[in-house]
Amino acid sequence: MLEETSEKKAVTLAEETSASASINNVDQEVQGWDEKATRRLLWRIDTHTIPFMALIYLLCFLDRTNIGNARLDNLESDLNLHGLQYNDCLAILFPFYIAAEIPSNIMMKRMRPSIWLTFIMVCWSACMIGQGFVKNYSGLMATRVLLGVFEGGLFPGVNYYITQWYCRHECGFRMALFFSAATLAGAFGGILARGIAEMSGVGGLGAWAWIFILEGILSLLVSFGAYWAIYDYPATARFLSKDERNEVQRRLKEDHGHLSNDFDMKYVWQALKDWKIYIHMLICMAGFCPIYSFSLFLPTIITNMGYTANNAQLMSVPPYVCACFFTVTASWYADKYRQRGVFLLGFQLVAIAGFAMLVGTANPAVQYTGTVFAAIGIYPQIPLGVAWNSGNIGGSLKRGTGIAMQIMGGNCGGIIASYVYLSRDKPRFIPGHSILIGFVGMAFFLTLFMTIWCRRENARRDALERESGGRPSELTEEQKLLERELADDVPWFRYTV
Repeated sequence: MLEETSEKKAVTLAEETSASASINNVDQEVQGWDEKATRRLLWRIDTHTIPFMALIYLLCFLDRTNIGNARLDNLESDLNLHGLQYNDCLAILFPFYIAAEIPSNIMMKRMRPSIWLTFIMVCWSACMIGQGFVKNYSGLMATRVLLGVFEGGLFPGVNYYITQWYCRHECGFRMALFFSAATLAGAFGGILARGIAEMSGVGGLGAWAWIFILEGILSLLVSFGAYWAIYDYPATARFLSKDERNEVQRRLKEDHGHLSNDFDMKYVWQALKDWKIYIHMLICMAGFCPIYSFSLFLPTIITNMGYTANNAQLMSVPPYVCACFFTVTASWYADKYRQRGVFLLGFQLVAIAGFAMLVGTANPAVQYTGTVFAAIGIYPQIPLGVAWNSGNIGGSLKRGTGIAMQIMGGNCGGIIASYVYLSRDKPRFIPGHSILIGFVGMAFFLTLFMTIWCRRENARRDALERESGGRPSELTEEQKLLERELADDVPWFRYTV
């Protein structure tokens, strides 16, 4: 049985190698892919894939966090929530969100992205609309559970999807463009909530209910076009010519070598046993915890600085706008210089400074400036961290599983975030801000450790390659088969630092 499997893999590998050689010949003889042509090709992919992915993530993040805006429009009093019940409704989403992530990324591998992403989007939109009609604590808890189940697959799924189109050093900027939608969701949510507040009493519903219903309807309308707007993979992309499709596949093969794209559960187990991914899970958790705390409670924090509810909705916009700018800019430079750790360390220090300003003074102007610094520091960490982790995992299925694991770890931070800011700690919320300083500090030291480890491991592999006289230019089929099995443990693989 084992021999049969090996033979099949060898045949598959031989076919892929032959196809790869054919692609290379076509490209060299017909297309002549120079730097300018490659830039045009990447721009073509960018314009057809990233904008729609950013749009659906904006709607996803908006639907998940708009409860923070709804809280200012009498959500708690209308549903008779007391004690920690509001916090419970925030937290209940995340265990189900986390549980959905690895299965969802496996479904992304098994099914076409256009089918799977459309399905989960329609389902979470329906849950969002239903959330506007709940009458009590139990109803709100139930809709939040369903929202977590269906939203859980989007973020890891889209990050995995991006790695199927771009080389490792090109993913970070695209992930940042996609993730920047989360910052825009915060800004857009504040403006939208301010307008919807005027609908209080329409149809016998409170303004908080209309926030859920209208934003859910918006997501549902967009989901109806998702099946046609999402292009599955380069090999079937209708917007690319045959030569362009070949070139995209050639670049990906060159970037990832002979590492496996097979659907084999052993690559899932490889990811589950890789200690490096668990470090990235902790870094991601320490990044998402302040992000969720920020997005769920920023309107409340600003209100407790002495501003009215309506003004607090609008004043929550500028921190997100600043965060969006730095998220995209930092990831562009990180891709350009092929560095991740150094950028992460810098933004972690900015985040610590921002939360320290919130802790250290009661002056509203300084506190508000602190929220801007905190937003600038925390949001760029996620695309930088996901690009770092995904670029350092070899093999398609292992990478998809590793990304899902990382986001699972991140969303554990969402559970903690639900209880960081408690009503009993207002108006300053000093314990909550201090907890977030601790989490970002943990991320700083873990990032420093991974940066040093990756540099040393690359140096060790360089030394081994020099001692062995360099990597052979031609590998036998058996050597290529072995490389497929080793994933990122192959001697020629170099980690992004």
